[in-house]
Amino acid sequence: MKNFFAILGGMGTLATESFVRVLNERTPNHSDQDYLNYVLINHATVPDRTAFILGKSEKSPVAALKEDIRQYSTLEPRFFVLTCNTAHHFYDELVETTTTPLLHMPRLAVQAVLKKFADLERPIRVGVLATEGTIQSKVYENELNSYTNIETIIPNQEIQQQVTHLIYRDIKERNFLNQELYFSILDQMIREQQCDVVLLGCTELSLMQESTKNAAYSVIDAQSELVDETIRLALEYRQADS
Repeated sequence: MKNFFAILGGMGTLATESFVRVLNERTPNHSDQDYLNYVLINHATVPDRTAFILGKSEKSPVAALKEDIRQYSTLEPRFFVLTCNTAHHFYDELVETTTTPLLHMPRLAVQAVLKKFADLERPIRVGVLATEGTIQSKVYENELNSYTNIETIIPNQEIQQQVTHLIYRDIKERNFLNQELYFSILDQMIREQQCDVVLLGCTELSLMQESTKNAAYSVIDAQSELVDETIRLALEYRQADS
């Protein structure tokens, strides 16, 4: 198979399914042949990224991710897509494994924030919702703080606990899309923390956004931005090869 990309998924299998579903839904198509060529690596047994970052586990996910990249690089995909936000903490280590481009989801999300608020004449107040591992590793905070016109808002302990419960207790453990809790968290960030926009930096939260079709709260969904860039690049390569 030529002109394809590889999806590094399985780190939240339901979230990976959401990524693929949205990817297929957004791909312009009139026939089977219009869909994109890709290989999906659903590596569910990759050690927990957050547990390792927080020091709750000694099992690093890096070796498993590097091995996936090495194996699938031999197939010569056009690029890799990493669907786990927290795994971007290891991005610099992973890109050393291959010469194949690896898309950077947090950077795409931050660019979307800047585009959305390009006309705002004061700093953009961006609230970050993510796993504790992503928050502690500052994957998003560092990207956001590299711009002088962005003010990063990290959830307080109470809100972060709610986010953790939504991701792990409800979605990962019980396969329960807790819409009431999701909207409550967004409301607290927008109204109480006075954020202009909430950046969803966890694919389980992207799954919530997809399922609720939220339009009431200002949100930038990192996974959604990754989907759009994936489609753009894949179609660009296809056109170049035609």
